[in-house]
Amino acid sequence: MKDRLPLFVIHLIFIAVTLCMILPLLLVVSISFSDETSLIRNGYRFIPEQFSTLAYETVFKHPKQLLNAYGVTIFVTVAGTALSLLLTAMIGYVISRRDYRYKRITTLYVFFTMLFSGGLVPFYILITKYLHLKDTLLVLIVPYLLNPFYVMIMKGFLDKVPLEIVESAKIDGAGEFTTFRRIILPISTPALATVGLFISFSYWNDWWLGLLFVDNEKLVPLQLLLYRTLNSIEFFSSNAQYISGNIDLSQFPSLSTRMALAILGAGPMLFIFPFFQKYFVKGLTVGSLKE
Repeated sequence: MKDRLPLFVIHLIFIAVTLCMILPLLLVVSISFSDETSLIRNGYRFIPEQFSTLAYETVFKHPKQLLNAYGVTIFVTVAGTALSLLLTAMIGYVISRRDYRYKRITTLYVFFTMLFSGGLVPFYILITKYLHLKDTLLVLIVPYLLNPFYVMIMKGFLDKVPLEIVESAKIDGAGEFTTFRRIILPISTPALATVGLFISFSYWNDWWLGLLFVDNEKLVPLQLLLYRTLNSIEFFSSNAQYISGNIDLSQFPSLSTRMALAILGAGPMLFIFPFFQKYFVKGLTVGSLKE
């Protein structure tokens, strides 16, 4: 009994942590389907007192714009994640090779970029004046193609790959790209899945690049559209006394619409995450210990 007590306590701790993560999400879903009047009168509840879909009807009132934003974000996320994974894996593989003469200096160069940044103004000038990427889909992809932290994760994983595997592939006549494509990438699946999940989150949740560089309404990503919608809701809610006309703002689902926007923004990624969960822990821990 004494031996099982610590395990029981650990289970209780993990159950408590899990509830702390799940209950707020359930509350957000409940609020998004609640009537605005009941929310104002009785506050938030896990079970809606009066079920209403008015918040989602408000958000989907202009479905063409929302679907276009979803399409832009999905394309950017898929294309950006694929390209970023390829570049991250290639650089991580190179600096993990023990027979690479400039391994130390290249690793230092990658690590150095984690500590220092050029700043917002040079970044803006580079994107607009020199790369001419403003109002293009590439402006939503290129800035996030390489993250030094993810490169170091890949390096830590690939450090554990025996060099003899590469040498045996060379004996069989395989070149560097063939070795990388047919041997290194397949055995790096856990690390690729983990890093790919991080990268896809970065692309999916980004609104900042769109705010800076996108003026074309057809290229507005989902998160930026939701950000603008949320700002409009807050403006109307805060300035209701100054707005005249036949608009009854007391019936506008301000609170529930905010939660509906959160569900629409984060919902798709919540369904994708479980498919990568089995690789997640392995991808983070393998290569984290030094022999």
